[in-house]
Amino acid sequence: MSLFFQSGYSAVLGLIANLVLTVLLSPAVFGMYITVLSIISLLNYFSDIGLAASLIQKKEISDEDIKTTFTVQQILITILITIGFFSTSFIKKFYILPTEGIYLFWGLLLAFFISSLKTIPSIFLERKIQFQKIVQVQVIENTVFYLLSIILAILNFGVMSFTYAVIARAIVGLIAMYSISFWKPTLGVSIKSLKHLLSFGLLFQASSFLALFKDDLIILFLGKVLGFEALGYIGWAKKWAESPIRIIMDNISRVLFPVFSRIQGDKEKISRLLEKLLNYQTTLLAPTMVGLILLMEPLVNIIPRYNKWLPALPFFYIFCLSAFFSSYSTPFMNLFNALGKVKISFSFMLFWTVATWLLTPIFTRMFGLYGFPLNQLILSLTFAIVLYMAKKEVNFRFLHSVYKPLLATTPMGIITFLIVNSIVPTYPLLTLIILISALIYFITLKFIFKLDLIKEIKSIFLT
Repeated sequence: MSLFFQSGYSAVLGLIANLVLTVLLSPAVFGMYITVLSIISLLNYFSDIGLAASLIQKKEISDEDIKTTFTVQQILITILITIGFFSTSFIKKFYILPTEGIYLFWGLLLAFFISSLKTIPSIFLERKIQFQKIVQVQVIENTVFYLLSIILAILNFGVMSFTYAVIARAIVGLIAMYSISFWKPTLGVSIKSLKHLLSFGLLFQASSFLALFKDDLIILFLGKVLGFEALGYIGWAKKWAESPIRIIMDNISRVLFPVFSRIQGDKEKISRLLEKLLNYQTTLLAPTMVGLILLMEPLVNIIPRYNKWLPALPFFYIFCLSAFFSSYSTPFMNLFNALGKVKISFSFMLFWTVATWLLTPIFTRMFGLYGFPLNQLILSLTFAIVLYMAKKEVNFRFLHSVYKPLLATTPMGIITFLIVNSIVPTYPLLTLIILISALIYFITLKFIFKLDLIKEIKSIFLT
């Protein structure tokens, strides 16, 4: 709960900043930022080879494990930054980046190195399940990044707003992390320790790399094929549609891997945890997604200078559906990894990656800008296969956990739809609609399904 509410602040701040920045900046500039960020994400996945995850999953760690992980990581990061810097000319020509785009790329490389120094102190906190302290650092980082981005964008810095903001974020975050979890960096490599850590880490990181290849590299492909403006529309739609996932599921997933790792021998406890998790995430996500779908168009129309994003709304609706279905795969990927079944999670990631890269170019030729969103929706439906495989490992009840909030969302959605289509929206009316929708949802849960959300929240602290 601490992680959810504290990091929820950062996510909400990000949404506000995203709203302001997409008002101030053009779709082309926003698309450029998304493209360069994806390049850095590519480098980030090569910087670790799964050693950090091995330290978290391992029951006991030694000084040799820590020293080896830090040293290997810094060697890899130095190599990657060097490659990135000398690739500047190629990247500039390939994406036809302006000078400001190159400065953004260099700024992200510098921030990439600075942020890597936080890895070991962060691992210490994760092993102790002290996520509230990690989130304190994230709150500071994101406050600096978003506020500085907005201020510089208002001052017409354009792309350079992101450049200065990411560097400031990295420096402030490093200072904050070491003030909370101090560790004196030491260098050295133990071959024995490295072999043991890699036995789990390589396959874990292979799955993470496939996720990168599936999500971030496909963005680079779309940026080249469709252009920055089209990518700006897709990026806007995807960011807004996945915002509830970032706020809710990212926090849950962050905790699940170390928690499942600690209780991996108690399948009954894992089963109870899974059922509660499925119930809570559906209770939060279902009404949120329906509300976003119904209210986004009037919101875009009444915000000044925001109707430029109207062409992105069809993509937004598709991404909302795919994000909701995909959310049911996430907990089980953490379950497989925590149980040491990394081959299962790797197999799923391999399938999703291959399918993404095979179908996206085909769908893009057939459906244009709709190709990538439709591909995401189709692949999200494979969550059913993930559930089937998870049931082989742990016995849990899926439908029993999700049907009440799903059914309670139906009357809320119908009434909200009727109201939205019978009025001319204004800020006060939209606020009133949101309150009415939430009230309908809570009443349906309480009086029809006998589910008291207040008692459920209290039960979290008593479990």
